[in-house]
Amino acid sequence: MADPKRLKLFRNIGIIAHIDAGKTTLTERVLFYTGRSHRMGEVHDGTAVMDWMEQEQERGITITSAVTTCRWADHEIHLIDTPGHVDFTIEVERSLRVLDGAIAVFSAVDGVEPQSETVWHQADRHHVPKIAFINKMDRIGADFNNTVGQIEEKFQTIPLPLQLPIGIESDFRGIVDLVSMKQIVWLDETLGAEFKMEEIEPGLRDEANEARENLVAKLGEFDDELMESYLGGTAVTDDRLIAVIRRLTLELKAVPVLCGSALKNKGVQPLLDAVVNFLPSPVDVPAMEGKNPATGALEQRASDEKAPLSALAFKIYMDQGRKLTYLRIYSGVLQVGSDILNVSKGSREKVSRIFEMHANKRERIEKSGAGNLVAVLGLKTTTTGDSICDPNHPLLLEPVDIYEPVISVSVEAQTRSDQEKLFDSLAKLSEEDPTFRFSESADTGQIIVSGMGELHLEIVLNRLSRDYHVAVNAGKPQVVYRETIGCKAQATGVFDREIGGTRNFAQVQVSLSPKQRGLGNEFVNKVRDGSIPEIFFQAVEQGIQDALGSGTVAGYPVVDVETTAFSGLFQEGASSELAFRVAASMAFRNAFETAGPLLLEPYMLVEILTPDESLGVVIDDINMRKGKIENISARKAIQVVSARVPLSKMFGYSTALRSSTQGRATYTMHFSHYDVASQ
Repeated sequence: MADPKRLKLFRNIGIIAHIDAGKTTLTERVLFYTGRSHRMGEVHDGTAVMDWMEQEQERGITITSAVTTCRWADHEIHLIDTPGHVDFTIEVERSLRVLDGAIAVFSAVDGVEPQSETVWHQADRHHVPKIAFINKMDRIGADFNNTVGQIEEKFQTIPLPLQLPIGIESDFRGIVDLVSMKQIVWLDETLGAEFKMEEIEPGLRDEANEARENLVAKLGEFDDELMESYLGGTAVTDDRLIAVIRRLTLELKAVPVLCGSALKNKGVQPLLDAVVNFLPSPVDVPAMEGKNPATGALEQRASDEKAPLSALAFKIYMDQGRKLTYLRIYSGVLQVGSDILNVSKGSREKVSRIFEMHANKRERIEKSGAGNLVAVLGLKTTTTGDSICDPNHPLLLEPVDIYEPVISVSVEAQTRSDQEKLFDSLAKLSEEDPTFRFSESADTGQIIVSGMGELHLEIVLNRLSRDYHVAVNAGKPQVVYRETIGCKAQATGVFDREIGGTRNFAQVQVSLSPKQRGLGNEFVNKVRDGSIPEIFFQAVEQGIQDALGSGTVAGYPVVDVETTAFSGLFQEGASSELAFRVAASMAFRNAFETAGPLLLEPYMLVEILTPDESLGVVIDDINMRKGKIENISARKAIQVVSARVPLSKMFGYSTALRSSTQGRATYTMHFSHYDVASQ
């Protein structure tokens, strides 16, 4: 629990980056140096504390965001380690939605990589201030200045290098701090836990003085008092520099840049100091805004424990069948046993337990207040993005943006007992991960599971087998086509048959007209001459509905057809509902065959985000897939391509796009409409 003054000492931060930039290795060092863990876990050994899932340890990648709490310089840091792989981008999205600041990690060898761009833009969208940490300074090919240049060019921001590396590649041994104008060298025998702060060595003084001058000059452009000191030759104090850097960072006008080597235990403590000095506390960010569900008016809640409770559920995790709900508490106090309102669902919930999380380990607490990230047991109806509030002061917060799945496969249970558990297990997985969806196709009977990419679905199916003990076979889904007509036609259907010793007779005449795409089917009854008694009208309409269920081209459902019944014939004592139902169906089929039947396929609206240099490759590929480019627009340093493409041509696109753009382009797609099949 924290009093208002303590809130200023909170930092809710995330570590974001491209896959393999060193996020988890850096997090392990943070936990070790802050005393949160007593041994240093390694990703390559599968011993990282934050990568606790078996799938993460086997693959050496982060799959799910992990939350922990540590303390540094009297500050309480709530830290989320996020995945770097594009398939798990929802984990980054929902983490950034509830965080106040972020550390963006870059490889000094690879510079700004594709997924780095994606997560940076995600952070910008949520107005999250950032610190850049250039990692892997000990690796062959490391280039600090080149990476700083890429940050400036690709993100169109102002990088503020606060450090200079001492040595490079295998000779990297420390840093020069341009704020304190001291050099820091780490002691290898203490695993980097201890370091020496000393005067800058003679060979680096000129470079350090020039870099410090450049830093002050750059900051002076945003601060008149600092500029006067700079032009007047007056010494600028460390505190004054830190204050200006902090203000520019919080205003998203500049990004402090630090460097080090997490694997070699160098540069982590100054980064923690920078988190404390430059990233916001809950009271530094704007008050959370939401909508009052009763009045529709916008209301604000300051980060204060005395204000009414408001929190956002940003993550669900199923732990041995029990549902853990992760909450960011924005205001008020949450207590065990308290009744709360899920504003999004309109349901009351009761908090049975509250935990402070450390990756997959948890520590029970009785209550928690504004500014905290906690996990809660007992919330039955709550899902990702739901607003949790004091029942007497409801406030609907902005939910978490959920991405639409872009790839699907079909699955079937291997045994009858697996079949019984399959739907329940899929439901639990989809509750944890809102970008994972499943459905049973009414047309093919297949169970279709959908996700963000091949790796995403591979992990889901692996968890289905490992965590839920359900064995499935996976295949490729079938594209569900539709049928329609190209021109008008009319025909007659006659049913005359003896069934069970009773004659059944009916005759129906119909005309068919094509409708505009997407308008659906329509039945019009224009029988006005008494040739079909009113008592049989419903049977005629039912017969038409039966016929619309499967066309004559390939047996797919029929869409966008107007069917008009205009005449018929009945015989007293021989006509029946069954006869008129079948006759109407026959009339429709006869007319359909002469109305220029067409096969329709689903078209997807695809939005591709690509760097300028890959634009031509992306457009060529869309054209090869028989797609139609609708719009190309610039968004900062990237191009946004909107196109409509047949779904049948989009299988495998995720892999093809990544390989043709060196992984720098990403895309989303959702259903647009049905149109004439391209083949």
